[in-house]
Amino acid sequence: MIKREMYMKRIRPFIGTELIKVMTGIRRCGKSVMLELIKEELVESGISSAQFISINFEDLNFSHLQTAKSLHDEITKRAAEINDKVYLFFDEIQEVKDWEKCINSLRVSLDCDIYITGSNAKLLSGELSTYLGGRFVEFVIYPFSFAEFLELYRPIAPDEPIQKCFQKYLLSGGMPYLANIRYEDAPSKLYLHDQFNSVQLKDIVTRNKIRDIDLLERIIAYVIANVGTTFSATSLAKFFKNEKRTVAPETILNYIKYCCDAYLFYQVKREDLQGKQILASNEKYYIADHGIREAVFGGNMRDINLILENIVYLELLRRDYKVTVGRTGDKEIDFVCDKSGEKLYVQVAYLLASDETVRREFGAYDNIRDNYPKYVVSLDEFDMSRNGIKHRNIRDFLLAEEWN
Repeated sequence: MIKREMYMKRIRPFIGTELIKVMTGIRRCGKSVMLELIKEELVESGISSAQFISINFEDLNFSHLQTAKSLHDEITKRAAEINDKVYLFFDEIQEVKDWEKCINSLRVSLDCDIYITGSNAKLLSGELSTYLGGRFVEFVIYPFSFAEFLELYRPIAPDEPIQKCFQKYLLSGGMPYLANIRYEDAPSKLYLHDQFNSVQLKDIVTRNKIRDIDLLERIIAYVIANVGTTFSATSLAKFFKNEKRTVAPETILNYIKYCCDAYLFYQVKREDLQGKQILASNEKYYIADHGIREAVFGGNMRDINLILENIVYLELLRRDYKVTVGRTGDKEIDFVCDKSGEKLYVQVAYLLASDETVRREFGAYDNIRDNYPKYVVSLDEFDMSRNGIKHRNIRDFLLAEEWN
């Protein structure tokens, strides 16, 4: 179990406070491990593990607690036996009907510290905000970064050069469980395929009561094939029409939103940097784990430029940046990143193999006149920085502690 200090650093200030700590993210991305790491911290600070009450709602042993009332009664009873402050850990809380009512009641009636995880972005929409009145803090957990992957892969392949390790990451992705099967190709692919099916069935089809599963599968396949490529729901509707399927753009948008709610995809909006406004159409989508894409769709090495973009995008999210795609005139910047008012620009390429490519990638910044850091990131081994624009090998960029 690795420490995942990037997340712990953010969670630590809230441990022991009355705020409800909510961890969200795609299934099996390591949310349960975060709960274990928090427990470790509490024990090290002198809290007895006898004060912990932990329930994983995917465990059938707890299926009788999947209503707000039954869960509330059970926790109240167990808390009375502890007769001290209790620490509540609820995994995959979305399985409990009206869970937010229960959590709010426990927060009010018990001396407790509450931690919950869930695999659906709707977890924190409308109802919950109303019930908890802003008394929660959310942490999105992502699959392993390249640095985290290396921490577990290095002991398995100690003599492999960093280039080979990165190639493995390109194909395997960052789902934590793969370390348990030593990143072996066939078992990894099978696991990731099953993982994808589970997200599709449990978190998208069942949760949203989707009847046209064939259409959903086609939409998901299209988005997976086109990660990092701008497209509109209207263009996708036309694509389906050519395949003799009539689908309204609104239906397509709804289905993609369900996938985003399940953390399978992330939507990136486009921003006009000169007019300082978000553009209404042609968003980009990236997948939560590029290893899932390789297992389900294949072609990560063929589409390596898109996969490198996907990897960099997720790394920006991990580091808490808000990200848009930037447009200035007829030029586009892959990622415009903002964290507390501090900006960062990132352009991603596969290889700067020709003068034309160099001009295109560095030239994307021609209309940007501010002094915030500007990067071109690629697989090239040689530093081609110029005109104040920094060029970095993607491995070095991903492993850097900070960018400035």
